[in-house]
Amino acid sequence: MSFDSDYEPWFQPPGWVIGPIWLVLYTMIAISFMIVLSKKEEVSNSNIIITLFLIQLLVNIMWPSVFNSAEYLISLMMIVVMVVFTVIYAYLTYGSAKEASILVWPYILWVSFAGMINFAYYLNAR
Repeated sequence: MSFDSDYEPWFQPPGWVIGPIWLVLYTMIAISFMIVLSKKEEVSNSNIIITLFLIQLLVNIMWPSVFNSAEYLISLMMIVVMVVFTVIYAYLTYGSAKEASILVWPYILWVSFAGMINFAYYLNAR
């Protein structure tokens, strides 16, 4: 991922840290999603939960290209969508697939942190 170093906030982790963290987080959310799919009949609102997950994943996939094109406000709004949809996903899965819910908590924290970095880029670019 290429960031504009002129706008880089002091608290942004080095690039060599970001890749491994994403690898772990994507593995965790994939396992979470597989749990939901395997318990689809037991999980209430499973179609809503699956839809929320897939939308936030699609936004997550699109985010780097939007951010790297220096569209910091749009990419920040995308992070808000990711966090909100994943929090709802975690809330809805907690009762019937608790482990699926717990597996996305680190993702929520990391994406929220990414939102702070994104917001810093937005402010620094103004």
